[in-house]
Amino acid sequence: MIILMNAATTEQVNRVLDKLRQLGLDSHLITGLHSKIIMANGDLSVCNPALYERMPGVDKVLLVETPYKLASREFQREDTIVTVGCASFGGKTIPVIAGPCAIESYDQLYQAGVTAKAAGAAMLRGGAYKPRTSPYSFQGLEKKGLEIIKAVGRELELPVVSEVTDPRSIDLFAEHVDMLQIGTRNMQNFVLLKEVALSKKPILLKRGLAATIEEWLMAAEYIMASGNNQIVLCERGIRTYETFTRNTLDLTAIPVIKHVSHLPVIADPSHGTGSWRWVNPMSKAAIAAGADGLLIEMHPNPEEALSDGPQSLTPENFSQLMTDLDGLTGALGRLLYKNKGE
Repeated sequence: MIILMNAATTEQVNRVLDKLRQLGLDSHLITGLHSKIIMANGDLSVCNPALYERMPGVDKVLLVETPYKLASREFQREDTIVTVGCASFGGKTIPVIAGPCAIESYDQLYQAGVTAKAAGAAMLRGGAYKPRTSPYSFQGLEKKGLEIIKAVGRELELPVVSEVTDPRSIDLFAEHVDMLQIGTRNMQNFVLLKEVALSKKPILLKRGLAATIEEWLMAAEYIMASGNNQIVLCERGIRTYETFTRNTLDLTAIPVIKHVSHLPVIADPSHGTGSWRWVNPMSKAAIAAGADGLLIEMHPNPEEALSDGPQSLTPENFSQLMTDLDGLTGALGRLLYKNKGE
């Protein structure tokens, strides 16, 4: 049971919590930027929801059957729109996030940013701390990488996103980026999820490489239960028996998420396929399936990339992709956000 008490006083909230405790129900107060929500769990047959609706300070009482309460359409019918600078995820416009997998130098990221903005990208991405499968692979520039992406983002007037991997570095990330990314390996790092929510920054939550849709939404629930509903989900492919592509991009997840949740969902065809050849067609397919945006890996010189070169688009490839998407989104009744590049 969910009890909404947006404008309630502390006394009114405590009165409802006391009533729930008297009935033996577990309760949890969530205080967001503009809302107060009480989650009640247990044997709900012992209480009458209509009784709580009459208590002072209560706006609405909802009985939500899905395990992901706050992320569910049952809790919120209208789509959530997450705004990061000039990019809005979840509305009619479709923003594209572009940039290299890893930040290698200021010049490399600046070149990527100039190309991304000129082609119309709404945001710049780049990894500073790189959790790699092999401990001998390039691990990123770490703090220096964050300083670079902040500087480039400000110079080009592009909001930036980078992946955070350690709860101890959240404050550092919050000082340097506009959006915090939770990568696939950390989707169920529940300590990190709860801590990253407290940053009050928008969160890009990637699907785990073997996670079900419900597990993915439950990860989002951890963030929302900590008071942050500014979440953009990202389908980036799951591990299957197929070996021709790096992962299997689960495009079915996009309309499913749109049906069961109010959170925006984007696609990452770069990681989803592992090859630059398939990024363009799968980007189009994702948008046709209803995706609210794309995350694209693009590198000034992919053959020299220290991370994920085979799946990175060249500047020319990326410009062509944006041109193709412009026509497609119009046919679908949506708009591709295209930065003026000024």
